[in-house]
Amino acid sequence: MQFLVIQRILGILLMIFSSTMVPPMVVSVIYADGALEPFFWAFAVTLITGIVLWLPVKSQRRELRLRDGFLVVVLFWTVLGSFGALPLILSPQLDIRPIDALFESISGLTTTGATVLTHIDILPRSILYYRQQLQWLGGMGIIVLAVAIMPMLGIGGMQLYRAETPGPVKDTKLTPRITETAKALWYIYLTLTLACMLAYWLAGMEPFDALAHAFSTVAIGGYSTHDASMGYFISTPMVEVVAIVFMFLSGINFSLHFVAWRRRSLWGYLADAEFRAYLAILVTVGTITTVYLYHQGVFDTPGQTLINSIFQTVSIGTTTGFTTHQYHLWPGFLPVLLLFTSFIGGCAGSTGGGMKVIRFVMLLKQGRREVMRVIHPHAVVPIKLGGHPVSNRILDAVWGFFAAYVGLFSIMLLLLMFDGMDQITAFSAVAACMNNLGPGLGEVGNNYAGISDFAKGLLSFAMLLGRLEIFTLLVLLTPAFWRS
Repeated sequence: MQFLVIQRILGILLMIFSSTMVPPMVVSVIYADGALEPFFWAFAVTLITGIVLWLPVKSQRRELRLRDGFLVVVLFWTVLGSFGALPLILSPQLDIRPIDALFESISGLTTTGATVLTHIDILPRSILYYRQQLQWLGGMGIIVLAVAIMPMLGIGGMQLYRAETPGPVKDTKLTPRITETAKALWYIYLTLTLACMLAYWLAGMEPFDALAHAFSTVAIGGYSTHDASMGYFISTPMVEVVAIVFMFLSGINFSLHFVAWRRRSLWGYLADAEFRAYLAILVTVGTITTVYLYHQGVFDTPGQTLINSIFQTVSIGTTTGFTTHQYHLWPGFLPVLLLFTSFIGGCAGSTGGGMKVIRFVMLLKQGRREVMRVIHPHAVVPIKLGGHPVSNRILDAVWGFFAAYVGLFSIMLLLLMFDGMDQITAFSAVAACMNNLGPGLGEVGNNYAGISDFAKGLLSFAMLLGRLEIFTLLVLLTPAFWRS
């Protein structure tokens, strides 16, 4: 393990991250909200720490190995989550404890959207902006942004990209060079953000809210500048329509957006098996939700029923976590159905959470193959995706991910119940945090302020597991990883 090289990279990344404290300071000055000082001190502490880490090892310029990349990614998200909590801890307007600030920061960076804050509407604009910015930076992964500029810093990026990029197939690149791939991803991400902000503004949001919600929509984060989330804009239905469109787009593999833009054709979407499954899942769950809510008479008109059903289905299904109504209080099986949809989540290579649609599809195909093998024991039944056979290595990785997911989920569920949570709250809290969804059921339907410090720490770990897709973090806990 090249610890000096890792220290140099971590120092550089912290110095880069310190610059993200500047925009909230500008917002604080513009709105004169009195919250400038916490961001200034957080900027200073983060920058100085980065310099102190980097300066003694600035000449260490060796290429990263794969194991080094995993350690950098995990350190970056955990250390960044800690430093990201500094403005919240130092803010007198919040007056929250360090564990709450850490929970809020990690929730933002992992695009989970679970919050411990209440009375959000009256918070300073700079703090509201900062929460949204955390999600936007975490959405595509700050590591990918860093990869795009690392050649200028003398740092190889392929190992970081493989460790950071979500999805079962890690080596897929949009362009021959990794830096160009990272830049392409960020151009798409930035374009979607700007388009979403403009659409929100035209739909009736004020510019600040339009920017803030564009950040969390494209990041599939779910933070809002209002306690009522998207329900604050319920009087302007076009806002919900814009949110539905951009949540749906952000849940698609970004490589499909890249191919569609480069070829000027939408055929790539329809030809992709994962996209077709993604669309089918959302349409099926949305239809069930609409019919059941209409049958139960929850809303006054069919139009209200349709828009709220589609909105909540896309929001929960893509793991965004926006709400227009308290979906956890909807009748019958709907809250659990929507929560189960979040286990599938968005497509691989998107900003969505969950297990990813591609894994769900392959698990279904493997289940069907085993049924066929029972009927025809000697038959050779290949699993195909998009007409091409899937290698056994990928299938093994999918099963391994699923087994690790179920095992870790069960352990954390039991720990929360041991801590005193009821079964519904504990199950939904682990699901919402591990799937990077945010709102759960029971006591965590609105926020996570009332849970214990132990639960907040455990659920912060669950968020990191979900954001790093389990193995990136889990591999560091194995003795074999640390052997030279």
